[in-house]
Amino acid sequence: MNEILFSNIFLTLLILSCATEVYLSIRQNNSAIKHSLTVPNDFKKIIKIKDHTKAAAYTSAKTKINIAGLIVQALFLYVITLGGWINELNAILSAYLSNEIIQGVALILIIMILSSLIELPLGLYKTFVVDEKFGFNKMTISLFISDLFKQSIVSLIIVIPVIYIALWIFGNLGESWWIWLWVFFSIFNVVMLAVYPLYIAPLFNKFNPMVDKELKSKIEILLKKCGFESDGLFVMNGSLRSTHGNAYFTGFGKAKRIVFFDTLLERLTHNEILAVLAHELGHFAHNHVKKRIFALFLISFVGLYLLDFLKTNEWFYFGLGVTEQSNATALLLFVLISPLVLFFIRPIMAFYSRKNEYEADAYACKYTPASDLKNSLIKLYRDNASTLTPDNLYSAFYDSHPPAIARIGALERQKK
Repeated sequence: MNEILFSNIFLTLLILSCATEVYLSIRQNNSAIKHSLTVPNDFKKIIKIKDHTKAAAYTSAKTKINIAGLIVQALFLYVITLGGWINELNAILSAYLSNEIIQGVALILIIMILSSLIELPLGLYKTFVVDEKFGFNKMTISLFISDLFKQSIVSLIIVIPVIYIALWIFGNLGESWWIWLWVFFSIFNVVMLAVYPLYIAPLFNKFNPMVDKELKSKIEILLKKCGFESDGLFVMNGSLRSTHGNAYFTGFGKAKRIVFFDTLLERLTHNEILAVLAHELGHFAHNHVKKRIFALFLISFVGLYLLDFLKTNEWFYFGLGVTEQSNATALLLFVLISPLVLFFIRPIMAFYSRKNEYEADAYACKYTPASDLKNSLIKLYRDNASTLTPDNLYSAFYDSHPPAIARIGALERQKK
C-alpha cells in the first residue's frame, strides 16, 4: 500500500463515519419530534403528554449538540493529521526535549488536552443552557470549575505515568513489545476497577451508607436470595449536579459496592428500587461484566497486534500527514484512527449489549414482580426525559439498552 492510497482510505472513513453519524442523529431528532404528540399506549398511565413532549424536545436539543460535536471532532482529527499539527508540535517539542520518551509523552498529552478543550464549549452549553432549560441542571459555575480542576489533576496523575510506561515498553522490549503492552494495559484496567470507587469517585461525590433501615433490610434479603455479596449499600449525592437518577455496581470480588443516586431513591417505591437492583444483579448472575472485560482485552490484543504491523510501514505515517516516525506518533495515530474503524462494528456491540439488558430484565423478574420493574423503568424514562420513540436505525447503532417500547413489551410478556 502507498501513502496516497492510505490517505484516501483515511479521508473516506473520516467523511463516511461523520456523515453517517450526522445522518443517524437527524433521524433520531425527526423520530422524536414526529411522535411527540402521542404517548405510546404502555406508558399512558404514568407519562403525561407534557412529559412526553418535553422528552422529545430534550432529545432534539441534545441531538443538535451531538451533531455539532461530531463535525468539530472530525475537523479536529483532519487538522492534527493531514493538516500538519502533529508535525508542528513535534518540531516544537524536539527543540526543547531531547529525551524521546518524554517528547512522546508531551505530544500525546497535548493532543489529549486540545481534544478536551474543543469539547468544553459544547459541554458548557449542554449543562448550563440545555439541561438548565429542561430543569435537570443543579451544577453551579464554581462546581463545574472545581470538577474540571480535579478531573484534570487526577487525569494527569494517572495518564502521564501510563503513557511513559507504554512508550518505554514500546521501545525497549523487542519484537514482543505489543504483548507486554497488552499485559500492562490489562492489569491497569483491572487495577482501576478496584481503585476508582475507593479513591477517585469520593473526590467528586459523597457516598454515605444507606440509612433507610426498612429498605436496607429488604435489599439484604434480595441479595441473599440471589447469592450476592456486597461490601455495602451506599447513597450518592447525585442531586448535587443533576436531577437525573441512576443506580450502579462498582468494584469486583467481595469489594463490590451498590450505589444508589439520592434522586433515584426519592422517586421510586421500595418495590421498584428492589426491581432495579435485581436487574443489576442479573448482569452479575450472567457474568456480563466479566464478558465485557474479556471483550475489551480481546479487542486491545488484536489492536496492538495490528499496530505492530502498521508501525513499520512508512505509508502509515505519511498517509496520515506525519513525517516523523516514532513510537509515540505510531501509538497516537493508531488511537486517533481506531474509532473510524470501530464505528462500523458498533451495531454488533450495541446488539450484544441490548441482549444483555433483556437477560438482566428476565433475571429480575425471577426475584421481583415484572410490574415493579416496568413501573420503575417508565418513571426513569419520564424523569430523565428519555425519548420513548427513538429511531430504529439510530438505536441499532448507539443504544446499549433496548428501546423503551420493546423493553416494556418484553416485561409484559414476562408477566404472562
